[in-house]
Amino acid sequence: MNIVGQQVKRVDAYGKVTGEAKYTADLEPRDILHGKVVHSTIANGLVKSFDLTEAYQVPGVVKIVTCFDVPDCQFPTAGHPWSVEKKHQDICDRKILNQRVRLYGDDIAAVIAEDEVAAARAARLIKVEYEEYTPIVTVEAAMAEDATPLHPDLRKDNVIVHSHMTMGDSDFTYEDGLKKAGSCYGPEEIISLEKEYDTPRISHCHIELPVSWAYVDTNGKITVVSSTQIPHIVRRCTAQALGVPIGRVRIIKPYIGGGFGNKQDVLYEPLNAFLTMSVGGRPVRLEISREETISGTRTRHAIKGKCKGLVTKDGRILARKLDAYANNGAYASHGHAICANCGNVFKDLYRDELGTEVDCFTVYTSSPTAGAMRAYGIPQAAWFAECLTDDLADAIGMDPCEFRLKNCMEDGFVDPANGITFHSYGLKKCIEEGRRHIRWDEKWSSYRNQTGPVRKGVGMAIFCYKTGVHPISLETASARMILNQDGSMQLCMGATEIGQGADTVFTQMASQTTGIAFDKVYIVSTQDTDVTPFDTGAYASRQTYVSGMACKKCGEEFRLKILEYAAYMLSHDVSDLSKTVYADEVKAASALLRETLGLKEGELVSADMLDIENSKIVVSGGEPVLFDLSVVADTAFYSLDRSVHITAEVTNQCKDNTFSSGCCFVEIEVDIPLGLVTVKDIINVHDSGVLINPMTARAQVHGGMSMGLGYGLSEELLVDEKTGRPLNNNLLDYKIPTAMDTPDLNVAFIELEDPTGPYGNKSLGEPPAIPVAPAIRNAILNATGVHMDVTPMTAQRLIEKFKEKGLI
Repeated sequence: MNIVGQQVKRVDAYGKVTGEAKYTADLEPRDILHGKVVHSTIANGLVKSFDLTEAYQVPGVVKIVTCFDVPDCQFPTAGHPWSVEKKHQDICDRKILNQRVRLYGDDIAAVIAEDEVAAARAARLIKVEYEEYTPIVTVEAAMAEDATPLHPDLRKDNVIVHSHMTMGDSDFTYEDGLKKAGSCYGPEEIISLEKEYDTPRISHCHIELPVSWAYVDTNGKITVVSSTQIPHIVRRCTAQALGVPIGRVRIIKPYIGGGFGNKQDVLYEPLNAFLTMSVGGRPVRLEISREETISGTRTRHAIKGKCKGLVTKDGRILARKLDAYANNGAYASHGHAICANCGNVFKDLYRDELGTEVDCFTVYTSSPTAGAMRAYGIPQAAWFAECLTDDLADAIGMDPCEFRLKNCMEDGFVDPANGITFHSYGLKKCIEEGRRHIRWDEKWSSYRNQTGPVRKGVGMAIFCYKTGVHPISLETASARMILNQDGSMQLCMGATEIGQGADTVFTQMASQTTGIAFDKVYIVSTQDTDVTPFDTGAYASRQTYVSGMACKKCGEEFRLKILEYAAYMLSHDVSDLSKTVYADEVKAASALLRETLGLKEGELVSADMLDIENSKIVVSGGEPVLFDLSVVADTAFYSLDRSVHITAEVTNQCKDNTFSSGCCFVEIEVDIPLGLVTVKDIINVHDSGVLINPMTARAQVHGGMSMGLGYGLSEELLVDEKTGRPLNNNLLDYKIPTAMDTPDLNVAFIELEDPTGPYGNKSLGEPPAIPVAPAIRNAILNATGVHMDVTPMTAQRLIEKFKEKGLI
């Protein structure tokens, strides 16, 4: 029975299309109170006092809490597995409400009222006295010698972490490469290039806002129902923030309307838990507005990359260097992990003959906090690496596609720093497929040296991406399967469905492994930390790989238990089934089995003689069919001789990892006087191993490509460098692509079985967002000869560069 690899309909499709699926806000009780966060109106300073007099006069106000009322507990918010080694633990640098203000809009107080209007009115009437300091908004200002540390209790300066990485010799430097190249080649044979590339701070823009509601039950358990990607991690962090035992906290995650990494952070769950405790356990809802979400939750890191590249005239990359400076904003969140991930992939993407040098700096600033966002630092890495690659190819006059094929990482590549391996390799096949689709060989040459106001261009970019976080961090996941009386299965996963189709592929995996029909596998989409198996959550494109293996291992154990009971039923001398309604059916099946296998009278039936196919118990090998699985299930539950409730629960600690890879090819049209780029044709080609469900896989790629279009052409959260105030934290001024901006999105896959995946699969969720922006940038270079070094490539920026080039 092959259900893995089939284009089955999503298990949550009907509920979501009809509106019957229940999200966090749909489950709120009627008598719920409403919370409203009070945010600072300065970017750097100290709260001295509050005047709550007028706020308390608003009818309906129940309680106001301030930064002076919350527990004196600093806690982390990153959606990382907790480490038992102190040096690897996330940075505890914030409280539920903060007296020390570190960004414009910091959380300093909260109002609880009978309705939203009263809460909002009261919040506006609270008067705050500050001790104000100068905002430190940019990385340059934060790293200046005289800069004041934003977290003096944790750091002597504003650098969270600086890491140095190399490929090649451990002490390799780019200067060493220059010297060695100079001694081996004449100056006419090599080119050294220095460039600075910049990436923006952007918002996730998920449809469902961060929303939660909380209450305390009669046993004193603090329960938070939340739209989160990481319920089990939220539980731990909430307990840390409140200073209570973890067992006293319960997190429930219903259906979720997108997260893209923003909800891979602990956002307002600890505050909501504190609010309900402040009013005697009454339910309190806390929904954050779109404006608050864009600037006050998490953003993608703005990273500046200072790059160097050394190449021979015949197209061999000798050495590269990256100095990456990540603006982390006011709080650590995921901290240095993102910038370090950026540096890792920069060095991994190409084979530098002499070596690669990378220095990464993650810096506190008094600006919106950056955290996890889809692809976790790799869109920035691809921007640096793929802009530099095209610029090097341009400098030597070489076809950039041929240049990549000559220098990209090869089959079997192993990252020497962490051991992550290309167990299956389809990168070059992906490049060839994208090249064929876009008709690269014909167009790239013909589009060079065009004239006129409207020009065409083609561009490309490649990527690689790991699958999960081992060995950098813990990878663990559990699954539970329960046999129902009718022979169907209840599947409980700690892994979270966040819109990506995880529930569907887990259902396919469970069906494939156990032999139970797909439509008889019922997955529980809601995660409840009191009852759901443990899983660290949805991130790192890990779930089909790590949690999927837990599902497979659980399925194997579950299947064996079912077959052992079926074997017991078919062994006449073990159990007298003559009084059951299935007596004749089982007797006939036993006779058929013995005849098929040539068993002697009295010889016991063993589990290895049997199998499950499409919810039927069959003789091992596939036929004949003996009886329906419901016969086993009903008997197991209600047998007076041997009642067994058949379940299995298995933990998978994943101690492997593998690279996925791929590319984007794009054709564009550039209207030079308007600074307008129109994408005419685009394709992503992915090496993601065996696809569990090709339909959901394509949907994942479409979504990622759309995000890549915004990253390349329009999206940027702007902050006033003098005040730290966000300037466009709304969906009118923050420009995400609409349907009008999105061309037909083409997708292709190179399916090669990866030996480490549960079904030959590897990462796909995040990679589609990586290569689109640099591919568009490189197409602009092909069309106009202009090197765009900053994304997004807005009309204003394009026109400025076109003027510099003399095109306008």
